[in-house]
Formats: sequence, C-alpha cells, structure tokens
Amino acid sequence: MLDIQRIREDFPILDHQIYGKPLIYFDNSATTQKPREVVEKIESGYYNVNANIHRGVHFLSQAATEAHEEARRTVQAFLNARSSNEIIFTRGTTESINLVSSTFADACMSAGDEVIVSVMEHHSNIVPWQIQAARKGIALKVIPMNERGELDMEAYRGLFSERTRLVSVAHVSNVLGTINPVRELTAIAHEHGVPVLVDGAQAIPHLKVDVQDIDAEFYVFSGHKVYGPTGIGVLYGKEEWLDRLPPYQGGGEMIATVSFEKTTFNELPFKFEAGTPDYIGSTALAEALRYVDRLGMDQIAAYEDDLLRYATERLEKIEGTRIFGKAARKGAVISFLVGTIHHYDMGMLLDRLGIAVRTGHHCAQPLMHALGIEGTVRASFSFYNTKEEIDAFVAGVERVRKMF
Repeated sequence: MLDIQRIREDFPILDHQIYGKPLIYFDNSATTQKPREVVEKIESGYYNVNANIHRGVHFLSQAATEAHEEARRTVQAFLNARSSNEIIFTRGTTESINLVSSTFADACMSAGDEVIVSVMEHHSNIVPWQIQAARKGIALKVIPMNERGELDMEAYRGLFSERTRLVSVAHVSNVLGTINPVRELTAIAHEHGVPVLVDGAQAIPHLKVDVQDIDAEFYVFSGHKVYGPTGIGVLYGKEEWLDRLPPYQGGGEMIATVSFEKTTFNELPFKFEAGTPDYIGSTALAEALRYVDRLGMDQIAAYEDDLLRYATERLEKIEGTRIFGKAARKGAVISFLVGTIHHYDMGMLLDRLGIAVRTGHHCAQPLMHALGIEGTVRASFSFYNTKEEIDAFVAGVERVRKMF
C-alpha cells in the first residue's frame, strides 16, 4: 500500500492555497508535479557538475558526461530496452514523433504510401504525418472506435494494404483514458511486415512499460508527464531501425568526421542528438523514474485505478453528467460534461474553488468531432491525489451545476 500522506510531503506545491482554498490538482495528464528530489537534482547538477559533456577532458566534463550516460542507462532499464544505444534523448514526445515521421518518411516512404493512426490521437501524432503527407504525398488511414471509446480491432485489420508502411498509435488516450492493446496492435502490424510507433506519453506515468514485450519498433514519452522536468523526453527505437534512419538534425556531436567535401555520422545514440543535450534534464528525468520505480508501478496503477472508479461513481450521480470514454481498460482520466454547461465555464468556476482541471479539446480535435462535441472538462489523477480531494471536486461540480 502506498503511504499517500507521506508521498504528498515530497510535493511542496500541493500545500499551496488557490483563492484561499487548498489546491486540488487534477490536471496530471497535462503535466505532473515534481518531487523535491527531482528539483534538488536539477539544482545539484548546475551547482556541482555543470560542464558541456562528451567533449571535455577536464573533471567536470567527465563527471557530467557520466551522469548523462547513467541517466540513459536508467531509462533503458525502466523501459527494459535491450541496449542504451536504443535510448535517444529529445525535447519530448512531440519532438520524438517528429523525428520519426521526418526520418522515416525520407528513408522508407514515397507518394501513395500509407500510415495508420487512430481516431483518438493527440495532435502531435497527427500533424507530423500530415506534414509528410503534404511533402511526400503519403496518406493517413484512421482506426475508428466503438461507443465505449475502444479501438475497432476488426476495422484496424482491414486498413492494411500493400502500401502500408507504419502504424502510429497512442498507448493511452489523453482524453478517454482508453488503454489501447498496443501489444496486439503491434503483432497484427507485424503480420503485414509493418513497423509500429507507440505514443507512450500518457502511459509511462501510470503503467509498467516493457518495450521488448510490446515489441513496437519505436516508443516515445515526455519527462514532464512522469514527474520529471519539462523540455526532456525519450525516443526508444530498435537498434536496427535507428541504424536505418538518417539523422534528423545536423551539428556537433552527431558527426564522426567533417570536411567540406563529406561528413560521416556518429554511432548510436549520438547520431540523433545534435548539439549540446539537456544533460541536466536527463539526470533529473532519471531521478523521477527512480522515484516512481521505488513506489512501484503496479502499486501506482492499482491506487490510481481505485481513484478512477471512486470518482466515476461519484460523478455519475450528478444529474446531467456525461462521461466520455468507458473502456474496459482505462487510465486515471475522466472527460465529462454536465448538462449544457460549457466546459470552459465549469473549469473557470472550479478554479475559483482551488480545483485545477483541464478544459477544451485537449489537442484532440478529430476525436471531439467523432464524439460530436467541442470539448470536455478533464480530471486526471495521480498517486498523490486522494478520495477526499475527489469528494471536494464532486461537490464543486454539483455546486456549479446548481448555479446554472
């Protein structure tokens, strides 16, 4: 069992008051709060081992280099990747997907080729492919979903053709909370000889992820979603695929030799890490991963599922409430509307009660169109949230409903 009150002491921001009310932070799908040791790791890095990495022979450079590469090994272990060469540091999920979409399209696609995505994708897993569609003449095919917000697997099987080159799909929907069967999705794609990219931004904070078990060629996530700093993320790629793809950016570090006649590129993982990396961010991300690892991903998942079920039961008792996304396997996210109350109005009024929720289309406008709505209120939970906070949240929603 998790000691929630003890855990909350690690997150000073949770003691804040908003408009004279205790902060209730239910916007964890957008970004998570940071434990003390992650912030202290950033401070320690700048104060004690700040020097550009990989290029210096002096002590500080060597120390910073080792800390950065140790962080890479920590990510490797967290994901159960085969090699640290398969871990590429990026600025986040969005850059990771853009890296794959750009390099994969250049190396492996031509006009008329197809990428399969799903109806519930975040814009960061739609727009990069649309850019390649305009640039290369490729086409997007979309996996539909059923009324519960689960992917239609039979329809998915029917989308493959001889021109399908990649499947790119979210592990967990940031709106519906649906946990997609990424292992099965990958296995079906592999039957057709098609590689897979999984957007793990919403899965990494909540589920144990084993990239060898999933078997997708690429898996991406952001540090700030998993209690780490902003501006740092990860692209996992199977080594044979990363070897096949061309560099994404040119500059220092990603080269082996440079002359005015020719440049040769560095080995993995450095081929994809042009310029000075965020070596402070990488070490802080590793600290965040160690933090959640100590708590235990299975314990986190069980506790957050309990919060989800409790909040769902309480919200469903409020007159006029519609919850979007009722998959059998679901993460700790509730997207909802109450009567005809606009999601923005609900969010603004809850904020006056100290309750932070997200409102709008959640960077998933095609999904909103499929649902026939403009947006929702989204409450997303973490292991530092409590049932008492959910009670206050539900009371706040009911208070707003009565106002309208």
